[in-house]
Amino acid sequence: MGISNPSPAALLLGTGLPPFEAITPAQVDQHIPELLDQLDGELTALETQLEQALAAQAPLTWQGVMDPLQRLGERLRWSWGVVSHLNGVCNSPELRQAHANQQAAVVRFGNRAGQCVVIHRALQALAGQPDLDATQRRILAAELRDMELRGVGLAGEAQTAFNAASQELAELSTRFGNQLLDATNAWSLTLTDPAQVEGLPTTLLDLLAQAAREAGTPDASSEAGPWRMGLDMPRYGPFLQYSRRRDLREQVYKAHGSRASGLEGGADNTPVIERILTLRQEQAERLGYANWAEVSLAAKMADSPAHVEQLLEDLRGAALPVAQQELEELRASAARLGAAEADDFRPWDVSFWAELRRRELFDLDSEALRPWFPLPQVLEGLFGLCDRLFGIRIEAADGAAPVWHPEVRFFRVHDSSSGEALAAFYLDPYSRPGSKRGGAWMDECLGRSLAVDGTPVLPVAYLICNQSPPVGDTPSLMTFQEVETLFHEFGHGLQHMLTTVERPQAAGINNVEWDAVELPSQFMENWCYDRATLMGMARHWQTGAELPASEFAKLVAARTFMAGAATLRQVHFALTDLRLHSQWRGGSGQSPEQLRRQIATTTTVLEPIAEDALLCSFGHIFAGGYAAGYYSYKWAEVLSADAFSAFEDVGLENEAAIRATGRRFRATVLSAGGSRHPAEVFESFRGRQPSPDALIRHSGLAKVA
Repeated sequence: MGISNPSPAALLLGTGLPPFEAITPAQVDQHIPELLDQLDGELTALETQLEQALAAQAPLTWQGVMDPLQRLGERLRWSWGVVSHLNGVCNSPELRQAHANQQAAVVRFGNRAGQCVVIHRALQALAGQPDLDATQRRILAAELRDMELRGVGLAGEAQTAFNAASQELAELSTRFGNQLLDATNAWSLTLTDPAQVEGLPTTLLDLLAQAAREAGTPDASSEAGPWRMGLDMPRYGPFLQYSRRRDLREQVYKAHGSRASGLEGGADNTPVIERILTLRQEQAERLGYANWAEVSLAAKMADSPAHVEQLLEDLRGAALPVAQQELEELRASAARLGAAEADDFRPWDVSFWAELRRRELFDLDSEALRPWFPLPQVLEGLFGLCDRLFGIRIEAADGAAPVWHPEVRFFRVHDSSSGEALAAFYLDPYSRPGSKRGGAWMDECLGRSLAVDGTPVLPVAYLICNQSPPVGDTPSLMTFQEVETLFHEFGHGLQHMLTTVERPQAAGINNVEWDAVELPSQFMENWCYDRATLMGMARHWQTGAELPASEFAKLVAARTFMAGAATLRQVHFALTDLRLHSQWRGGSGQSPEQLRRQIATTTTVLEPIAEDALLCSFGHIFAGGYAAGYYSYKWAEVLSADAFSAFEDVGLENEAAIRATGRRFRATVLSAGGSRHPAEVFESFRGRQPSPDALIRHSGLAKVA
C-alpha cells in the first residue's frame, strides 16, 4: 500500500488507497458523471443477463448475481466516498459546490439499482438455492429488505415521488451540515482584557492566542492576548468549564446553542428540519409503514418504537432523581461561595460549577491532567492495549500512503504472532474549524474483500477526531474526555479492521444492526479506567513522570460524577429523535422544537432557554445516519458494559485470563462483523444474552434503579 501516483482520472480508479492530492473539485464535476455512465451501462448489461437467466429458469449463482452487484456498488462507494470524505475533512466552497452538483445523480443511480425489479427477482430466486451458507442467507435477507425500503415494490407515480423525495432528502442533509459548519465558523469573540480570560487554563489561552494569530493578529500571545474565542469544541467546552466571567459564559453558550437557527443572522436550519421530517414521513407511508421510526427499526435489533421507549423510560426513571440531586449539589456549592447563580442557576453555569464540585469532591482538576496525556504517548498506550488484548501490532507508516492534510498519519496493523498484514488506518486527530466538520467518527476507506483475481483486499479505516491541536512546540495535550473519544473511535476501527469475513457485504461493520454497531467502540472506552492501561500511557510530556497513583484513583472515583445528568441528556436526545420520527406531523400546529420542549419537561432538570435551538445543530439525525436511531448509543452501551464485565469477572489483574478473554472478543465480536445476528455474536462471546446490570453499575445509578 504505497503512495499512488496522481492520475488525471483519480476518481475512476475504484480500488486501492485514494490519491487525495489528485482529487480536485474540477475532477468531481468531470469524472463522477463519467463513472455513473460506466456503471449505468454495466448495470444494464447485468439486468439483461439476469432477465435471460430467469426467463430460461436457469440456476443462479452467487458469483453470477451478488459478486457483480457488489463490484458495481463498491466502485461507486469508493469514488463518491472519497468525495464525501474530503467534503467532511477539507471542506471548501469549491468542493462543496462540486459535491452538490453531483449528489442528485448519485442518488438517482442508487435508486435505480435499489429499485430494479429484475435484480429483486434474481435475489429472491438466489435465496431459494439450497447450497448457501448462513452468512450468504443473512446477506441476501438484508439486501432484499433494503431493496424494499428503497422502494422496489413501488411503481408509477408512487415510485417517481419516492425517488424525488430521496434526492431532496440527500440535498437537505448536505445543506443542514453545511449551514451548521458555516454558522460555527462565522461566530467569534475577541477578548482583549485579561479580566475576560480569568480562570482559563494555559492550554486554552494558548489555543485562543493561536486562533487570534491565524485570524490576522501575528503578535497575539497567551499571556497578553488578544484571545479569539470560537464555537468549536476544543475552545467552547473548556471555556464554559473554566471561565469565571458568567456574562461571557452566557454569551458563548447562547451563541453555541443558537447555531444555524437564524437567531443571530445567517442561515436557518429550522425549515430544513421540518422539510426533512415531512419527507421522511411521506416516504414511510409510501413504503407501507406508519412512520419513519418503523422504517428505521426494520433494520435494527429493537423491534418497535415501543420497545425503544421502554428502554429510554427505564433509563430516565433511574437518571432523573440522580440528576436532580446533582443540580442541587451544584447550587449548594454556589451558595457556599456566595455566588449570585445559587438563586438563579442557568445552563451556562453547569459546566463551571460541575468542575468546581469535581475538584471539591475528588481534588481532581481536569485541565491539570493534560500534560500526562500527550497524543504520542496515548497512542502508544492504546496500541499496547490492542496487542495485549487482541494480539495485533500497530506500526507507523507515515509517508507510505497519500494523505489529505499534513497532520494526517498512516498506520499498518499486523498479527503479533504470525506477522501477517491485517489492515491499515488513517488518523486525522486535530480540530480544524475552518474546513473540518466537528465531532469524531470512523469511516471505511477500503473494506475487506477479495479482488477479481482472488487476491485479498485488506481493510483500511478513516479515524477522525477533533481534539486540541499542538500549539507551538507543545504536542497535543489531551483532556481525559479526548482520550476516551480516541479509544471510542478506535473501537469502531477495530471491528472494521479485524473482521475475518471474506464477503464484503458482511465484513467489518457492514450488515451489523445499527443499534449494535457502538458495542466495540463503547467497550474500548472502559479501558481508559483500567489501571494497567491508563498508568501505562499517562506520563508527563516533559519529565516522563508517571501519573501519580492518587490522580488515577481520583479519575476512577469521579467516573460516575454527574452520571445522572449525562444519562438524562442522552435520553433527551434519543427520545426527541424517536418521537420526531414517530409522532410529529407537519400541519399539526406543533413545531418540532415545541415537541422537543414538551419532551424536555421530563428529561431535563433545567428548562431549555429561549435561545436553545438544539435541533438546528442535531447533525446526527439531520445530517448523519442516526434518524430514529440515536437511542442506539444507550442500547449498545448495555452490550458494551456487559462485554467489559467479562474481563472484570476473570480479574483485571489476571493477565493470562485477560489475554484469553481479549482473544475471544476478537474471535467473536471483532471478527464476525455482520455475518451473524448481534445477539448471536454476543452470546458466543459472553455465553449468555446481555444484561443491563453492568451498565447500571458502571453508571452509578444502581441505587435508584
